[in-house]
Amino acid sequence: MDIALEEEAFEPASPSSQYLNSSNLSLCVIAVLESKIPIEYEESLPLNLLKDVFVPINPRFSSIMVTGKKGTRKWKRVEVNYKDHIKTPIFPSEKPLDFYDECFSNYISNLAMEQFPQNRPFWEIHIFKYPTNDAAGSIIFKLHHSLGDGYSLMGALLSCLQRVDNPSLPLTFPSRQRTTLSSKDKAFSVLKVVPRFFKGIVNTVYDFGESILKGTFVEDDRTAIRSGDEGVEFRPIVVTTKTFSLDSLKQIKASLNVVSINISSLYVTS
Repeated sequence: MDIALEEEAFEPASPSSQYLNSSNLSLCVIAVLESKIPIEYEESLPLNLLKDVFVPINPRFSSIMVTGKKGTRKWKRVEVNYKDHIKTPIFPSEKPLDFYDECFSNYISNLAMEQFPQNRPFWEIHIFKYPTNDAAGSIIFKLHHSLGDGYSLMGALLSCLQRVDNPSLPLTFPSRQRTTLSSKDKAFSVLKVVPRFFKGIVNTVYDFGESILKGTFVEDDRTAIRSGDEGVEFRPIVVTTKTFSLDSLKQIKASLNVVSINISSLYVTS
């Protein structure tokens, strides 16, 4: 692809962005948007959406990572050829849903193993037009982790969506209703916060010390998700999916007594 520069200015790449896009490590975030209705693909529709809505959200969506004269890596703005970022896989038509389930799973697994070209921005959109047991069609977003963390990338994707009842309004989610506390209840809640604060400090120190030990002297135990074998990072991978309701996630969060749950993949049903 011929890359035309929009401007000569460079933006420094953060240390985490540089490490996530290096010879030692390359991580991507894959999000799937599932549709309840069949996807009628028209080339002009996604191009306009990407150009007017998606790319302007973050300047890194129109940037590549380059190495400067002193060896420092920076983000460089380029002109985006949108057709290079939209992929539409072709499979045999009029097949059973189980057939397309397997095609979808294999496609995502292969997609996760492919690295981004370094001469264009690190994102792709794959339009899977075939029905599966979960959806009538799916749109796969593949974004490099150097573009941002999971929270910011999820926010960018969700900001592209519109409400069905009123597309002019921003997308919103139900908020938790807060109850009004009396002065006595407020005083009691403050007393509960103090020990929780010191407990958080102790847990932070403990986790930090444990991470230092495991990173230098102590080896993690072998489990069902950690084999401990050498070179496991170079083996083929398979992406599997599991659906959890929001109520189930709240139950898991409460059982683990954690502040948040980090989910590696995002599936949104529309």
